[in-house]
Amino acid sequence: MPRKRKTNLHSHDRHQPIVDARDAEVRIIGGEFRGRRLRYHGDRSVRPMKHRTREAIFNLVSTECVGRHAIDLFAGTGALGLEALSRGATSATLIEKHVPTARIVEENIRTLGVGDQATLLVTSAFLWAKRDLGMRQSAPPSDRPWLVFCSPPYAFYHERQAEMLDLIHRIQTNAPAGSILIVESDEQFDFDLLRHVDGTTGSSRWDVRSYAPAVVGLWRS
Repeated sequence: MPRKRKTNLHSHDRHQPIVDARDAEVRIIGGEFRGRRLRYHGDRSVRPMKHRTREAIFNLVSTECVGRHAIDLFAGTGALGLEALSRGATSATLIEKHVPTARIVEENIRTLGVGDQATLLVTSAFLWAKRDLGMRQSAPPSDRPWLVFCSPPYAFYHERQAEMLDLIHRIQTNAPAGSILIVESDEQFDFDLLRHVDGTTGSSRWDVRSYAPAVVGLWRS
């Protein structure tokens, strides 16, 4: 069973090599905790999302964070889920399999004082989706829309493509009406694969934008 922990949060970025000076630190960009620093251990394998990419993502959803349940599938520092809380999400589930990294997420939650809003699950996002999404007791709340962030190591889209597509499909299938799913990948990933997964072609519900080297797709239920 994964360990569930409640805790606090807030400050900056998530999964990618550090080039921009602002990415050397992870801080919350906007909302209640704006400017608060998040702990980041400096391990590039965690790949904190670039500051400008995270800023662009939250510009896309703007005030839609308010009242939602945020789900950060590959939490890293927890920056995406914590940023959502800073901007008005009522609760969040942060999922991180790597135990040392999960400890960082726990510390960031505690530092921001959001332990009553954030639940940390130390488990695989793939396993969680297969085991918990269809179960009433362990699934995220269904009484309000979700704001889901899927920002895994880029290699997962190629080395574990079938699992990634299954994970995204399960989120789409189980998300309450009005939910938003945000997927970040690199430029090598073909977003048409996701259009086939959700059964749409051409002008699908996926809004895909490039923030080189990242590509971000936004889907609304």
